[in-house]
Amino acid sequence: MLCITFKRLHRLLPSLVITLAACVADGGEIQFNRDIRPILADKCFACHGPDASHRKADLRLDTREGALADLDGYAAVAPGAPGRSELLTRITTDDEDDLMPPPDTGKQLSADEKKQLHDWIAQGAEYEAHWAYIPPTRPAVPGVGDRAWPSGAIDRFILARLESENLSPSPQADAATLARRLHFDLTGLPPSPGLAKRLAKSPEAYARVVDELLASPRFGERLASYWLDLVRYADTVGYHGDQDHAITPYRDWVIKAFNDNLPFDQFTAEQLAGDLLPNATMNQKIASGYNRLLQTSHEGGVQMKEYLAKYSADRVRNLSNAWLGATMACAECHDHKYDPFTQRDFYSLAAFFADVNDDKTFSGTNTLPTKREPEMQVVSPLAVSPAQLTRTMVTGRVKPRPIRVLPRGNWMDDSAEIVEPAVPHFLPALKTRGRANRLHLAQWLASPDNPLTARVFVNRLWYLFFGSGLSRSLDDTGSRGEWPTHPALLDWLAVEFVESGWNIKHIARLIVTSSAYRQSSLVTPQLREHDPENRLFARQGRFRLQAETIRDNALAVGGLLNDQMGGQVAKPYQPAGYYAPLNFPQRIYKADMNPNQYRRGVYVHWQRQFLHPMFRAFDAPTREECTAQRPVSNTPLAALTLMNDPTFVEAAKGFALRILNEAGATDRQRLVWAWHTALGREPSNDELNVARVFLGETRKRYQADANAAAELLAVGMMQMPSGLAKPEAAAWTVLGQALLNLSETITRN
Repeated sequence: MLCITFKRLHRLLPSLVITLAACVADGGEIQFNRDIRPILADKCFACHGPDASHRKADLRLDTREGALADLDGYAAVAPGAPGRSELLTRITTDDEDDLMPPPDTGKQLSADEKKQLHDWIAQGAEYEAHWAYIPPTRPAVPGVGDRAWPSGAIDRFILARLESENLSPSPQADAATLARRLHFDLTGLPPSPGLAKRLAKSPEAYARVVDELLASPRFGERLASYWLDLVRYADTVGYHGDQDHAITPYRDWVIKAFNDNLPFDQFTAEQLAGDLLPNATMNQKIASGYNRLLQTSHEGGVQMKEYLAKYSADRVRNLSNAWLGATMACAECHDHKYDPFTQRDFYSLAAFFADVNDDKTFSGTNTLPTKREPEMQVVSPLAVSPAQLTRTMVTGRVKPRPIRVLPRGNWMDDSAEIVEPAVPHFLPALKTRGRANRLHLAQWLASPDNPLTARVFVNRLWYLFFGSGLSRSLDDTGSRGEWPTHPALLDWLAVEFVESGWNIKHIARLIVTSSAYRQSSLVTPQLREHDPENRLFARQGRFRLQAETIRDNALAVGGLLNDQMGGQVAKPYQPAGYYAPLNFPQRIYKADMNPNQYRRGVYVHWQRQFLHPMFRAFDAPTREECTAQRPVSNTPLAALTLMNDPTFVEAAKGFALRILNEAGATDRQRLVWAWHTALGREPSNDELNVARVFLGETRKRYQADANAAAELLAVGMMQMPSGLAKPEAAAWTVLGQALLNLSETITRN
């Protein structure tokens, strides 16, 4: 912020002293982590933060010592004395040469931010250790006025905050909404028709339904889809020819681990160091395939030294983000500008992976799948029938390569020091005899003393069940991440997670059985005005389903979903010629023309360079890097996909066949049944009237054009029964398309 030498600083103008003195600290107590650190991190730390090599004017604002340091008769911050604090002079001056941040940075402070800095200094300019780097302790559960609403500790934390804001929780959602919410959140699939009635008939049934869904094999598929985003799992190498590689058993291991409720500390150890565990089982070796998920290349011009450096950096980026929620990528070239991570920390973490055998990735083949030794012949960890041997990449060990700090990330520069495996210097130390290895790293990650791992995981679980984390920054626990809205609740959940034995299903159950989770997602005028972004969780979240769930839901509604678990990838229909740019080898995509076509999205072939178009339209990541939160777009392309992608046309065909076979005989009975099946609720009279008119017009069109009906019903490999009137089937298919395209159908409420 103060980028000009302090020797040029001018004295405070009397008028400025008067102006600032008038700004009496009347806005309540300022908290450094909540109120001040976000301002300094966003506006100041790039020039006056942890990165010593890029620090300006020898001023450091991320520590109290630096902010209070004597700079030739001046200090940036004088506790209790706003009038003598040069920081305030610089952010309020009219002189553009002295104004900080400099105008050309585009980082101007708002009036509110300036006042917060003033009040903070007036109140003593106290600093706090960054909240995420302090090991969590179990806070006391707060008392509340309304004792009837809370069903447990989670609700008391939520309600205490609401009562402090003179707000009340939203009413409980109706049974139909709860049925859909629970099913989509815990299994990624729509509920059975009778579940809403079951929940409405007996409130006590709710907890039993939760337990049933947590015990369902679909739970593992649901959570695996999110974890695979985090660890950037894909079925192709990513670089150059983007050839297929052999890794599906790892995906199946993740699904099985979530279904088995494998403790998260063990879940971590088997992925990072399954090959180092005593008497490692086949499944633990499969789990070690995590270390092989990165992008690789065997292109002829690849230089081994360069790509080994790329692989090391890739692994550090993923480990730090997937487990720690840390943004260490920039520390590959220099000390982190906003957080305490140093460049030495980056390469010390890389040294943990120096024994991973990557040598043979450079001599791969242009076959599909390519060879990426070391590999093993294994059977899927899931109960795949028939059990077949398949190849999968695993972690092989070599003598650890020397890892040195690379100045500016330059792989050709060997001038800096060689480092040993070590964890970031400011976090709890890793104590071990001799050289630390990946198993030690895994044990450190899941240590009760580690302040990040448990917080990061429970915050992401909360996001899955509310649409927003307690801290919205799912991938940044550093100074630029969001201060948690409920820090005590986040700490309580983190400690509960550790003390429960890292029990994932236990935390999931606590969240989804809370009264907070069961609230309606409807927005009242009061909440829209007071809390438009729902940061207080006075209501449930409302958000679009992710790409795989949208597809799975359509197939389920259409009666087509194949629930086979594990094994080979599924290849849905996709546009002809989509893979034309791919070479080494050239390839022609062949969609599955068997029941594999209808398998769940978690099993769909993930081509990094050419992700399936339906997934791209609904914001699925290419999985080149860790993705903790997918973006949510709203584009015409998405609607066109729902209308025209053969998968959705075929799902609508299946839906039409179900309507004609399973519903009543009249249009009204069939429309009501269709509404229940697609949306889980009764249609309104207005909706029925619109649907009847639409159906009638569509029916007339196809009765007048039998060829158009036949053309529509020819989409996909599903054949309509002989003897079925094609115009009638086509009309109900288009009605099914309309229902599958509704915003409500692809939204979780």
